[in-house]
Amino acid sequence: MTFDEQALGHQGRCRLHMIRLRMLSQAEAGAILPRQVTAEVREATNAVIAEAEAAGRDALAAMPGSRRQPEAETFLWVRLARLAGAADDAVSAARRADAPGLRRQLDRFDALTTAIWAVQQAVANVAQPTAASGIHS
Repeated sequence: MTFDEQALGHQGRCRLHMIRLRMLSQAEAGAILPRQVTAEVREATNAVIAEAEAAGRDALAAMPGSRRQPEAETFLWVRLARLAGAADDAVSAARRADAPGLRRQLDRFDALTTAIWAVQQAVANVAQPTAASGIHS
């Protein structure tokens, strides 16, 4: 299975969780968030982080050993840490029943999730030399 196929699988498994987070973020300002929202945000963000982490491992595995770069691995894990931080901030906003804060934090989580998929694709593409680079497989 290619990294592109693996990445699509990870992203597909995240889709329902991201939709659920989008629905949770639609509470009106001033609305009282039910207690279970905190648990739902935690569960959905954890599932997305787990898929992003697995996709990061797949991206690194797609790099042949001779092309593996420690900088790429560090960069991926830093991005994953930022995603986890955004998840923590969203859970904290839900715990405070802060609907506008939850919306902001889930928007940030969504943007970071999109960014991490792009970064992982770029890392995996390092393993795919192009004819333009003069390197042939």
